[in-house]
Amino acid sequence: MNNKYKKLIVSIGLDLIGLIPVPFLDFFWAPVSGYFMTKMYKGKEGKIAGIVVFLEEILPLDIIPTFTIMWIYSYVIQKRKDENLIEK
Repeated sequence: MNNKYKKLIVSIGLDLIGLIPVPFLDFFWAPVSGYFMTKMYKGKEGKIAGIVVFLEEILPLDIIPTFTIMWIYSYVIQKRKDENLIEK
């Protein structure tokens, strides 16, 4: 399995973590998810997506699969090549 599809699996997993309805978990998860987004997707798009996922997690909008949407944007719409799972 190449890195592109590993990143999809990780993205779906991170979206599922964001769906867990535990009180106050969002205050911890919002900055962590923003950090992961900026590390998984490089460039301006990754930074913008990091802000979006932070806001989505801190506000009661936890049903949006932000990581998976970013994967679709990166690999289906923009047609990026296979990249490392975590960008350095």
